[in-house]
Amino acid sequence: MGQAFARMKFGILALMAAVLAVAVPQMAVAQEAGVAEAAEAAPEAVGGYTPMAPTEGKGMPTAYEDDALASMTFQDQYSQDGQYALWMHDWILMPVITVMSLFVLGLLIYVGLRFNRRVNPMPSKTTHNTLIEVVWTVLPVIILVVIAVPSITLLARQYETPPADAITIKTVGYQWYWGYEYPDHDVEIISNMLTEEEAVASGQPFQLAVDNRMVVPVGVPLRIQTTAADVIHAFAVPSLWFKQDAVPGRLNERMLVIDEPGVYYGQCSELCGALHGYMPITVEAVPMEQFEAWVVSQGGSLTAAEEVVEAVADDTSAAEAVEEPAA
Repeated sequence: MGQAFARMKFGILALMAAVLAVAVPQMAVAQEAGVAEAAEAAPEAVGGYTPMAPTEGKGMPTAYEDDALASMTFQDQYSQDGQYALWMHDWILMPVITVMSLFVLGLLIYVGLRFNRRVNPMPSKTTHNTLIEVVWTVLPVIILVVIAVPSITLLARQYETPPADAITIKTVGYQWYWGYEYPDHDVEIISNMLTEEEAVASGQPFQLAVDNRMVVPVGVPLRIQTTAADVIHAFAVPSLWFKQDAVPGRLNERMLVIDEPGVYYGQCSELCGALHGYMPITVEAVPMEQFEAWVVSQGGSLTAAEEVVEAVADDTSAAEAVEEPAA
């Protein structure tokens, strides 16, 4: 009896082992398939954010060895203010400066040849010439007026107030790295320069690449606020025509709209200490869907931004309702 019970027990255990031997691999395959499906579905669920690869020559300085002329002038501009400023430089300032320099050089050469001691041993005793004095007074005034119109226009554009629904990004300078805060999305990151090995491995320029980029949406108003935690820094991205001081205890603000998706590099432009040259800035401009996916990947919230937009819409509606009875 005891032997029969033992054989029955052994048979049951053998049967259970056989069932497990068949079921466990199938369960593992199903689990792996489920994980793969979840991995494939995850990027679609959050918009599929992937860090953007930089484009050679776009948003970064040009080496003298690659293009000597491009290395000595402004970078291509990817904001409307930058394009206007570059147009003003290329088509107003440079022609005026070139013509004036050549004119003065010509006068110096003429005076040196015409009125030197050998050619003109008896110097003229003329004290003044009314026509010449009028010309050299009126002509500079006209030149200054021509330059002043686009200059004041550019200045006004650079200080345009961001709209109420602009996305706010607070950049904080530290010794010696940058911090980026997104109060509309509850995101805060710290950005440090990559080592040369890390930059080369990621296909980015050394001393400009960072571990955490300032990711922003393209084509929408951005409210860039700058401040500092210790000494004065300066947040500057040349290809976006953006430079703003970061002063401790003070909050500077300026609007920025980036025209094209891309990776744009900059650096701290205020001497801030021993590692001043190791505070690079990397701005990655992406479509709104990619930006929202990045916010989610950073643990941020899209609800806060929606609440800001709704509050702005409510304020606008209330203001219009007040104006209608008055009209």
